[in-house]
Amino acid sequence: MYIALIALIPVIGGGLAKAFKFKTDRARNIYIETLTVLTSALVLISVISGRGGEVSLFCLNDVFVCSFGLDGPGKLFAFLIALLWPFASLYGFEYMEHEERRGNFFVFYTMAYGVALMLSAARNLFTLYIFYELLTVITLPLVEHGQNKEAYRAGRAYLLYLIGGAGLGFAALIIAHGLADSGTAFRLGGIVSGDKNVTLIRIAFMLGFVGFGVKAAVFPLSRWLPKASCAPTPVTALLHAVAVVNAGVYSVMRVCYYVFPKDAVYGSYAQYTVMLLSAATVAYGAVRAFRESHLKRRLAWSTVSNLGYMLFALSLLTDKGINAALSHMLFHSAMKIALFFCAGAIMVKSGKTDIHEMRGLAHRMPAAFAVFALAGAALTGVPPLCGFTSKYLIITAALENPSWAQIIGAVSLIVSAILTAFYIFTVIVPAYFAPANDEVSARCDMGIRMKISSIAVCAMILALSVFSNKIYEIISALQGSL
Repeated sequence: MYIALIALIPVIGGGLAKAFKFKTDRARNIYIETLTVLTSALVLISVISGRGGEVSLFCLNDVFVCSFGLDGPGKLFAFLIALLWPFASLYGFEYMEHEERRGNFFVFYTMAYGVALMLSAARNLFTLYIFYELLTVITLPLVEHGQNKEAYRAGRAYLLYLIGGAGLGFAALIIAHGLADSGTAFRLGGIVSGDKNVTLIRIAFMLGFVGFGVKAAVFPLSRWLPKASCAPTPVTALLHAVAVVNAGVYSVMRVCYYVFPKDAVYGSYAQYTVMLLSAATVAYGAVRAFRESHLKRRLAWSTVSNLGYMLFALSLLTDKGINAALSHMLFHSAMKIALFFCAGAIMVKSGKTDIHEMRGLAHRMPAAFAVFALAGAALTGVPPLCGFTSKYLIITAALENPSWAQIIGAVSLIVSAILTAFYIFTVIVPAYFAPANDEVSARCDMGIRMKISSIAVCAMILALSVFSNKIYEIISALQGSL
């Protein structure tokens, strides 16, 4: 079944939720979760069975055609979205109980699912660009959901950064389609041959990397992501772990490996420029996370750093690089969504937001901090958890025939891993072993829906850790498959 057709279920169904007059929140939640689970089931069946084909929606001319079809990386991205979105929605039902405008929230939240799926199935750069931009538009109301000064400032930054990046991405799109040999459908190795204008190819490569990389918070265009953490936690989980930032990584992967030829870029100033920007993203995000005292913003800066890992691996322009990047994208998504689930539960149930307020809180919120500890250890890279595997893969890929830029990147990754241990365990250790700052009269742990979502993602982390080598082999086999 075509992913693009399946994606219409949450797009149309989510939009219709606004028209339906649900008598209770429970009725609306059942409707939304049914749409989400049905969509995920159909996507997983389609991805695993390998069925489907290409379909065109419209065309402006022979070059600019909006078409869909799943290849190997598209299957991985669609699988990731389908796996995590139902749990994010279930978590959101409990989190949003005391928020206003819940109906509007879940309309846009559900429609964003369909848009992200269409982006995963984009068959060429033109289609990817359309849904890359549409994902920005559909998630803007979610970022501004609080409708206060902080939310509007975050929404303005979100829009300005991503539209600015889109301008660079559009320039890369025009150049790539102008230089394309025959057809614009994604091809491993690129749609542009290396014997064209090499200087123009390198410029377009950098424009595409940075432009599409804005969604992946590439340095110095990273500040929008922590600002957006003022949104409700289901949104930050969506932004940081499921769709938006991964859409940035996925789009950069397409630019690096499926649009522009490696031979024209490898070893040039274009490669070294994006490699150094990625290494700076790793280090900058880790330092800002280490210095941040607000829990959600600390996790947001941590996301910036880990996105840098993926961008750096992609900038290597090697088979090991792309496979390591996609592995870390998959593993990081599970780890980070679990951490944001816990952070949101802590903030909603206990009212605590800053790191120093977490002291002794683990005894009042045992489930939340147990999940946080496991996901945090995985993110730090404690072996044999999956975070260790993907970080090891990236570093070994970087040190294979290393250039000076690769050595700088590998050093930044190691420094980031050390800082990660500090900014994660300075939350966990005081929560378990320090006396509480104030008296909390009773347990204030997660409710049943939050627990189900968090524990399910925890189980995913453990499964990914146990089968990490097998998963890496599957990801390697997906490259170039149609």
